[in-house]
Amino acid sequence: MYSTTASSSSALLRASSSRLRFSKILYSPSPSSINLVRSLSFSRSPLAAFGPLRASVHDSDWRRSPVSLRAQNRTSSPALESFGRKISTMASENAFKGILTSLKKPGGGEFGKYFRLPALNDPRIDKLPYSIRILLESAIRNCDNFQVTKEDVEKIIDWENTSPKQVEIPFKPARVLLQDFTGVPAVVDLACMRDAMNKLGSDSNKINPLVPVDLVIDHSVQVDVARSENAVQANMELEFQRNKERFGFLKWGSNAFKNMLVVPPGSGIVHQVNLEYLGRVVFNTDGMLYPDSVVGTDSHTTMIDGLGVAGWGVGGIEAEAAMLGQPMSMVLPGVVGFKLSGKLRNGVTATDLVLTVTQMLRKHGVVGKFVEFYGEGMGELSLADRATIANMSPEYGATMGFFPVDHVTLQYLKLTGRSEETVSMIEAYLRANKMFVDYNEPQKESVYSSYLELDLADVEPCISGPKRPHDRVSLKDMKADWQSCLDNKVGFKGFAVPKESQGKVAKFSFNGQPAELKHGSVVIAAITSCTNTSNPSVMLGAGLVAKKACQLGLQVKPWIKTSLAPGSGVVTKYLLKSGLQEYLNEQGFHIVGYGCTTCIGNSGDLNESVTSAISENDIIAAAVLSGNRNFEGRVHPLTRANYLASPPLVVAYALAGTVDIDFEKEPIGTGKDGKSVFFKDIWPSNEEIAEVVQSSVLPDMFKSTYEAITKGNPMWNQLSVPANTLYSWDSKSTYIHEPPYFKKMNMDPPGPHGVKDAYCLLNFGDSITTDHISPAGSIHKDSPAAKYLLEHGVDRKDFNSYGSRRGNDEVMARGTFANIRLVNKLLKGEVGPRTIHIPTGEKLNVFDAAMRYKADGHNTIVLAGAEYGSGSSRDWAAKGPMLLGVKAVIAKSFERIHRSNLVGMGIIPLCFKPGEDAETLGLTGHERYTIDLPSSVSEIRPGQDVIVVTDTGKSFTCTVRFDTEVELAYFNHGGILPFVIRNLINSKQ
Repeated sequence: MYSTTASSSSALLRASSSRLRFSKILYSPSPSSINLVRSLSFSRSPLAAFGPLRASVHDSDWRRSPVSLRAQNRTSSPALESFGRKISTMASENAFKGILTSLKKPGGGEFGKYFRLPALNDPRIDKLPYSIRILLESAIRNCDNFQVTKEDVEKIIDWENTSPKQVEIPFKPARVLLQDFTGVPAVVDLACMRDAMNKLGSDSNKINPLVPVDLVIDHSVQVDVARSENAVQANMELEFQRNKERFGFLKWGSNAFKNMLVVPPGSGIVHQVNLEYLGRVVFNTDGMLYPDSVVGTDSHTTMIDGLGVAGWGVGGIEAEAAMLGQPMSMVLPGVVGFKLSGKLRNGVTATDLVLTVTQMLRKHGVVGKFVEFYGEGMGELSLADRATIANMSPEYGATMGFFPVDHVTLQYLKLTGRSEETVSMIEAYLRANKMFVDYNEPQKESVYSSYLELDLADVEPCISGPKRPHDRVSLKDMKADWQSCLDNKVGFKGFAVPKESQGKVAKFSFNGQPAELKHGSVVIAAITSCTNTSNPSVMLGAGLVAKKACQLGLQVKPWIKTSLAPGSGVVTKYLLKSGLQEYLNEQGFHIVGYGCTTCIGNSGDLNESVTSAISENDIIAAAVLSGNRNFEGRVHPLTRANYLASPPLVVAYALAGTVDIDFEKEPIGTGKDGKSVFFKDIWPSNEEIAEVVQSSVLPDMFKSTYEAITKGNPMWNQLSVPANTLYSWDSKSTYIHEPPYFKKMNMDPPGPHGVKDAYCLLNFGDSITTDHISPAGSIHKDSPAAKYLLEHGVDRKDFNSYGSRRGNDEVMARGTFANIRLVNKLLKGEVGPRTIHIPTGEKLNVFDAAMRYKADGHNTIVLAGAEYGSGSSRDWAAKGPMLLGVKAVIAKSFERIHRSNLVGMGIIPLCFKPGEDAETLGLTGHERYTIDLPSSVSEIRPGQDVIVVTDTGKSFTCTVRFDTEVELAYFNHGGILPFVIRNLINSKQ
């Protein structure tokens, strides 16, 4: 029996000595020590019986994935089993084997074995937040005193004292989640890594996921066809026409790589599928029980936190390392306790709640922290409500928004088709390991880093916008807020429209009938995004609004592009059963497909007459969507005002035709009886919504939907792909291209690099998001990417989106920093994807300037303000700048994942000192910058200061944001992927 009674100071001393040992192993010239770390660094648990490589998807037959979808479903190869046996002899046995316990079934027998946290007899565990207990269990289960040490376990147990000190811990997630936009480059990288292994004389089959990987194709469908009964089929046909090559590549990957499930197009949105189907809550892997945990290549992976599964977004490059068995290194986070009390008032939705929570948490400051929800108000929130709040963790800046498992969770698991035995096992395990919350029992409050509280009764109807998710506006204040946005100078809450132009009316003809647009006119109204489509109450609420509007004689204007994109087929089933889909259809909200659509910018084209009216009259047109992101330029290039709203409010604003309305005082329209119809006339009560949810959302709907999901669809099943384990690259392909990351790679790490006399490629202010950096949305006809495609024989109509071409580095490099709303200070007020080439003073596209710098042998850097890299377009926001030749980014602060990804691609992240930035230091971006780093990585410390020197004589001190020793190791190798390859080659599998 192991008891952790050491003081925090001694634990930290041990942790420090452990880090020194790790540093010596990583940097020592001794071949034996280097080979040891390489031979061990990709093992799973050292105990074969404790952590085998095989795991089934679920217990019941209908939830299993057929071999056609997950090649050699969750199986391990003899080589991997042999490797596991070898690791067992090389690493010490689990230090906590004494607490390995049998979990008995109520009727006899056992569910399996588990590491029982209460057996440690440590009172500190009872005070830990539930989210930290999951990290603790993982560390204990994987403790081999090499990858995970007893000192690491002690750090987590002593969380109350260690978390403020930014200590580093390893974490091994149970599985990895991908969507196709980020999944394609991940599979491209894996395929390219196989080639690199092969060229370096090693076994390419070492590149295989060691943990379950689920990839859901949901980001490719566009709203090309709307307001049509045939929209789903028409859009899917176009989706397959555009993406046949990508889809074929992913299907190849599902066959070529073990442990990989690919969910075909047309099935749903990744996070809703994860919530309703893929989420295990508790794994039972060959008799070993442990909590489900997941990292995903999409920031909204956090939606699964609503189910009590610890999950968050990481970059594609981090996910690839996790797939290959590399433990994630993370800073032990602080946890904000968010207490909920009371009950939502009548007419208030879960979307109103999440927008309120987002604003509160942004104000509180939760970047890099977990948020854990608790309190008596939890019982008033459905699982879907919780998932809505968890989904928007990236918008409030937290790593997770976690809801511990309770009775509401168990009810949802049963509703969604998990078997009684599985739910019984989940409850028994979590209760036994003190990870279950029973609100029928007296509550012992966990200790948190800081506290917030919200009375649910204080939440009021609201929307957020026009440019950021956390800019919440109460519905009653919307008209006044819109007016101030027109008046204010250009910014997050301003469009600077002159007073004399604010009443402008753009008249035009739409399909032969007169039409008009004004500032604030709605041109896109989309019920979209897993944030809300996973929640039956708001989806059926939208249907009730449509029904009441139809009955009163209201009709959405025909020039408004309306759409409904459910996150799973379950939504369609309950909308049809309730009889409400026909009313949504009458208002133009036909189902257009099962995917992310408008939320990620796949809005499709607006009617040409609408486009002309907006462009020729400089109209500030609006989009209203039930999504989670509304950054400028994301939803559609012509909607400068974008508001996030609940699905019922999306329908209401579509009916009103404008965001310039006071719903309390002004009518939405005129009914068939000639009388004014007001908002209150079409808004359903909570009781109405609850009644239709109760009668329309049934367990069999989930069962039948997910029985079908694993069978694919005719278009997917007809795709023919080769059986090779090495991919045959097509040099003519404009979708899948072999990236250049490993072409000059050899077995010697290149070592750390500084920056010498670098030019500033771009000079940014605050809140530059990954949507600004990463290629996203449509490919502009005059962009460098368009030029490349035209030169390669692609017609303009076949450009598709940047997201669909993420597997081609040539396109993506040209689309980096290509956002049409980019504000670069070097351009002195001009907005767009251009910059100044400093040596000549020429104004060029960012890509062209970067290539000229590279051709002339010049390094480049980027200057930025606060929150650099917030947003969800992860991997290419780091890969793109690397391919452009950017060597360092100097910012006031970084978003967590983006900073990590920059390191993973060999780019140096630096932070100005508090109170300083480019402006206060008098930097214009026309200087040349030198950043000296030691030539030996062993001389660099996480978080150390460096002096940046300019050619004008100015110098300033920055903090180098390598936050962990592991990140320094990545930097030493030129990035995480070369690090992985060298380690695998040197392991004696």
